[in-house]
Amino acid sequence: MAFLARVFVTVLAYLSGCLAAAIVLFLGTLGSQWDELAALGLSPAALWAVFGVGAAVIAAAALLPSLLVIALAEAFALRSIAVYGAVGGILALSLWYGIDFARHLGGPGNGLARPHEVLAASGIAGGLVYWAFAGRKAGSWKGQ
Repeated sequence: MAFLARVFVTVLAYLSGCLAAAIVLFLGTLGSQWDELAALGLSPAALWAVFGVGAAVIAAAALLPSLLVIALAEAFALRSIAVYGAVGGILALSLWYGIDFARHLGGPGNGLARPHEVLAASGIAGGLVYWAFAGRKAGSWKGQ
C-alpha cells in the first residue's frame, strides 16, 4: 500500500514540477512582452492557454528521462535538494540540445544565451518543486 501511495505522490509531484517549469519558462520568455502582447489585442486567456499547452508539452517531452531519474532517486533514496535542482536543469538543457549536448557547449562562441538560461532555470524550478512534494522523502516507501 505504501508503494502505491508513493507512486501517486510521485505522479502529482511530477505534474506540479512541470507546471512550475512552464511558469518559469513562460514568464522568462514572454514576461517582458506581456503588455505588448496585450496591446496587440491578445486576450489574457489566450496567453494563459499558451502556458497550459506549454506545461503539457514539457510533461510529455520530459516524461521518459524524468521517469529514469525518479526511479534512480527512489531506489537510492536520494533526498538532496541540490541533486533535484541540478538534475532538473541538466535534463532541461539536454532535452533542448538533444543527444549532441557537448557540441553545443564547446567552443568560444557557444556561451549560454538568455533563452538557454531561462530554459535551465525552468528545469531547476521543476526539479525543486518535485523535491518539495516527493523528492525529500525519496525511498521512504521501503521502510528505512
